[in-house]
Amino acid sequence: QVQLVESGGGLAQPGGSLRLSCAASGFTFSGYAMSWARQAPGKGLEWVSAIYGDGTVAYYTDSVKGRFTISRDNAKNTVYLQMNSLKPEDTARYYCYKSKGPTIGSMWYVTDLYNYWGQGTQVTVSS
Repeated sequence: QVQLVESGGGLAQPGGSLRLSCAASGFTFSGYAMSWARQAPGKGLEWVSAIYGDGTVAYYTDSVKGRFTISRDNAKNTVYLQMNSLKPEDTARYYCYKSKGPTIGSMWYVTDLYNYWGQGTQVTVSS
């Protein structure tokens, strides 16, 4: 069965960095685009970043452009989110999502494009 396990969250100071990992199993990892989304307390889900199955195309929401980098290692069945220059507003629970196909197009933030997600990892940015 499909499993997505996030890790790497924690407490960081403003301006600091964290790298999130999502270990995937139960499907042919390279055949599916993957995404990261986050949810802050009392707020809705916000799509953060996405990457194609072959890693050639990535998308970012405006608020993280230039600070976050998504990548994947298909040999390790893992997708990463490198988060630099963290801000308090980045505080949220971060979830890894598996899409329904290898590409997702410019509408990558549409929830219906995804069919599995993990339990999430908490990121708190505070001094």
